[in-house]
Amino acid sequence: MSSCAEETVEGSEELSSSMNLMDFSDEILLHILRYIPVSDLVLSIRRACRKLAALSFDKSLTHVVNLHKDYKVDSDKVKQLMREIGKEIHELNMAGCYWLPSSTGDQVIHCKNLVRLNLSGCRLTSLRLSKMLSALQHLHSLTIDVSPGFDASHLSSECKATLSRVLELKQTLYTPSYGVVPCCTSLEKLLLYFEILDRSRFILSGQLMVGESNVPHYQNLRVFYARLAPGLVNQEVVRLYLAVLSDRTPEKLHAFLISAPGGFAESCTVKNLLDSMARNVTLDALQLPRSWMNGSSLLQHLKFSNPFYFSFSRCSLSGGQLVQRVLNGGKDLRSLVGLNLSGCVHCLSPGSLLRKAEDDIDSGIVETLVTCCCSLRHLNLSAAHHHSTDGLGKHLCQLLARLKCLLSLALPVCSVADLSAVAADKPSVQPASGPASQGFGKKVRIGVQSYPRNCLEPGNPKPSVFWTLLESLSYLERLELIGSSFSSAMPRNEPAIRNSLPPCSRAQHVGDSEVAAISQLTFLQSLTLAQLPSILTGSGLVSIGVQCQHLRTLSLANLGMMGKVAYMAALMDMLKHCKCLRDLRLEQPYFNANAQFFQALSHCSSLQRLCIISRRGTLQPDAVMAFMTACLEVVMLHMFTGESLTLCKSLQQSLIWRRTAGFPIR
Repeated sequence: MSSCAEETVEGSEELSSSMNLMDFSDEILLHILRYIPVSDLVLSIRRACRKLAALSFDKSLTHVVNLHKDYKVDSDKVKQLMREIGKEIHELNMAGCYWLPSSTGDQVIHCKNLVRLNLSGCRLTSLRLSKMLSALQHLHSLTIDVSPGFDASHLSSECKATLSRVLELKQTLYTPSYGVVPCCTSLEKLLLYFEILDRSRFILSGQLMVGESNVPHYQNLRVFYARLAPGLVNQEVVRLYLAVLSDRTPEKLHAFLISAPGGFAESCTVKNLLDSMARNVTLDALQLPRSWMNGSSLLQHLKFSNPFYFSFSRCSLSGGQLVQRVLNGGKDLRSLVGLNLSGCVHCLSPGSLLRKAEDDIDSGIVETLVTCCCSLRHLNLSAAHHHSTDGLGKHLCQLLARLKCLLSLALPVCSVADLSAVAADKPSVQPASGPASQGFGKKVRIGVQSYPRNCLEPGNPKPSVFWTLLESLSYLERLELIGSSFSSAMPRNEPAIRNSLPPCSRAQHVGDSEVAAISQLTFLQSLTLAQLPSILTGSGLVSIGVQCQHLRTLSLANLGMMGKVAYMAALMDMLKHCKCLRDLRLEQPYFNANAQFFQALSHCSSLQRLCIISRRGTLQPDAVMAFMTACLEVVMLHMFTGESLTLCKSLQQSLIWRRTAGFPIR
């Protein structure tokens, strides 16, 4: 017996000694090293041996450096990294590195061959930016923030020379300003994000009207994108950017996208711009505020060529307009990759004048959509009532199943309801005088459905149309299933509504079995479920946690009955399997963030951001402290509950104290 054990040990030793990582080819080792952050690769791995030292400086590994969300990198590591491989870096992403001091940005001057630079979220002054850009003569793409105090007059002539060669600019504005746009005379792609507070309105004229307003250059512009946060000041500033476009619309412009929440009145300047675009421009991508589209004949005059993206969010677009103008009469549109019809309540019906929310959609319009847009990868049909007919093969889910290339899909909850299956499974009703009503037998619970864990179990031999849809979309990475009348208590770009509308009656037929169907999506990375009133136990969540091992983002809101969190046990079981989960957002009244919940959440070793929004909810401070101590990757914790302000301040102080005292907590 002992000799057999010795032989086994000797054999395992021989096997382990024969398998040496350094025996692999350089190609295989380079492929492995691509998964290691460049900071670790250059500062640590290369010191292991000579072979790794040589491979660590391979151009395929050092040309692109991504420090975004690399929270373990400090100022000293960045300085050492830039000195070691600064001349080799072609693309540098420092977006969101808010923890680094502003002086860290000075190290970018070592990257003489830099082509793309992302400094979004970094603290930079005009003088520091000028010094940095003056050394980057090959820069073609730049991403920066423009904060209060920015002054373009502080930019040196060398800096302006660099900016004159920039082809792509992404600029986030926190103050009314043109930023560096006037200096970028060769711009081909301009992305603007307006995050200006309304209290900045009184300095609007002083920032934009003096010295800067005559300089923006758009003659080479091909892509214009603007995203506005709520507030009138953002609308006023973007109009000044558009004024130059209205005077002389670039002939090469092929993508024009403006995302604006709420109402955005169409001014004379905007009208002139749209008229000029209709005459002189052929577009490939279009997104406009709904107030610019509703009631206008703009779609009849705009020209499109090989379009790849359309967004008509919350526009009064009828099915006829969708087919004739957007889908070009049902002709081949293989070039279309993304289509956003969120909030377009009439887009799947032939007419919009007499249609009610509960009316069925026209399956012929959906069939035209899936036939001519067979290469569609991103589709958004949320925030509307899309009710299907009972005809065979006419359900929305059955038609969408033909879009095999979909990577992201957003649907209203009521659109996945299968009324034919519900009618088939509905038990026959016994008369009051029948046997079921006699005697003292066990009472029958009315109104509660039982959902099998697996749709293909013997108790449920026929899969639902939603199950069939997800079975055909095997490569789907992002799924949103949101109630058509859902409104978040803390929305990002919309006004908060205290009393939201009740869920659609058809949403009552979507429950745990439909949620379990999502577990088929092996490559799912992001999941949003909101306003599903018929969730009973949440058993489908467990299946998702077990099967969807690539899930990184999870958002759950208003599931089941509003007065009780019935899916709590299933959620805790689910979290124990979510090893890759990074972002978790829970919005549920009366949510009890107790020790059991945080203990289950501690299994999510990759979690970085947690947000809990719960009216009249509770939390246990000790459980929060234990969770933050165990999960070292967490960098954001937002909890809006019904607890007192005193308790919240005390918890906040405790977290800050543990961090400053040197405990392992971020």
